[in-house]
Amino acid sequence: MKKLLIVSTIPLLLAVSGCQSTTKYVSANDKDTVVMGLSQRDFDAAASQALDDIIASPLLVHPDADKGGRYILSIYNIINDTTQRIDTDQLVKKIRVGLLNSGKFLTTTAVSFTGAGPEDSSTAKSRELQNSSLMNQNTTKKDGQVYAPDFSLSGKIIQRNSKVSSSKQLVEYYFQLTMTQLDTGLAYWEGEYPIAKTGRNDSVSW
Repeated sequence: MKKLLIVSTIPLLLAVSGCQSTTKYVSANDKDTVVMGLSQRDFDAAASQALDDIIASPLLVHPDADKGGRYILSIYNIINDTTQRIDTDQLVKKIRVGLLNSGKFLTTTAVSFTGAGPEDSSTAKSRELQNSSLMNQNTTKKDGQVYAPDFSLSGKIIQRNSKVSSSKQLVEYYFQLTMTQLDTGLAYWEGEYPIAKTGRNDSVSW
């Protein structure tokens, strides 16, 4: 009976061993792990290039920059024109953080022109406390204090697939971004950042 128990346990142990996870962390600098779809590394690369170009643009220097003047930026919309379901905030967030840290821009979360409402409605809702007998009215937020944006950031992420050979494909992604000056409606800055990858035709890019 004991021998039978040992023999019957061996396949189970082998099965468990074969199912052990091989999941591991990937370094941000690891260039050997590449997927055909868009990865966080792709978003980081496009955002870093765009950020450097925006900061370097002479048209985006506030006239009172030497006195601490900063432009106010609103985020319009980044259109995802790829076959992948991606969150474009991955791109926008890195640009926003970089611009804020650069000291050239502030981003408003109280204004949105996308129809989806502001990113944070607390600024508008805080005005409702002006009518509350519960609140110390000296501490409530007053009307006419919220800053309107000077610029709007919009863009599109495009994907193009091409067959290179019977076994190989080329997938190109284009990150296109525009900074529009809201006084005039003119684009003060535009950038395009392509990323290309090759792989087997049976590689999935969505």
